[in-house]
Amino acid sequence: MQRLSFATAALLGLLTAVSPAFADGGKMPRIISLSGHGEVRATPDIAYVTSGVLTQGITAAEALAANTKAMTDLFVALKDAGIEDKDIQTSNFSVQPRYDFNNGQAPKMVGYDVSNNVTVKLRKVETLGALLDKMVQSGSNQISGISFDVSKPEDAMDEARKLATQDATRKAKVYAQAMGIELGNVMQVSEGSAAQPPMPMVRGAMMKADAAPPVPVAAGEQTLAVDVSVIWEIKQP
Repeated sequence: MQRLSFATAALLGLLTAVSPAFADGGKMPRIISLSGHGEVRATPDIAYVTSGVLTQGITAAEALAANTKAMTDLFVALKDAGIEDKDIQTSNFSVQPRYDFNNGQAPKMVGYDVSNNVTVKLRKVETLGALLDKMVQSGSNQISGISFDVSKPEDAMDEARKLATQDATRKAKVYAQAMGIELGNVMQVSEGSAAQPPMPMVRGAMMKADAAPPVPVAAGEQTLAVDVSVIWEIKQP
């Protein structure tokens, strides 16, 4: 079954609420329902970085030992950069056999790959480039993603709500004027989540420790958006 839009659900809820009066012989209220959209752009002040180490070995134990040493160095680098323990979280760990598919022969296992990744929450976005450089220099050869967020979006979201309400009201007034009707009281307001545009992101993998001067990074802006649906009663002539 298809999911109902929040505007349709709001209208069905309203019809349910007024149905007892309608059943008792009352008139169904005439209504107009419009949706509005509001968005505000904000500068991100938090960055998330997923970084780690991929190591290889003839045996799983050999690959794991190399990975453990490299990850220990990475953790030390993160601590030296001022990252607190609560802002470091393991996000992936895997041990997989590695196969040789050369010469059209049946695959032959030639060793093991061990991958370990952590996601780091960086509370000073302006230090992101230096942190990336520090991680790579410490031995990280995997950077699987960088994303940005706003730590306190409440004020921006409230402004987006105001803009969405104003947008819905503007549309309702246009329709009312075009149809020669007059808007009455607001009967219901519903909020729905608006689709967020993708956050700025950088991806990479298998980076070399000797490849980098300090990394240039741009956080850009993030759009915070809200959709609302408003139902007005139409005044009786």
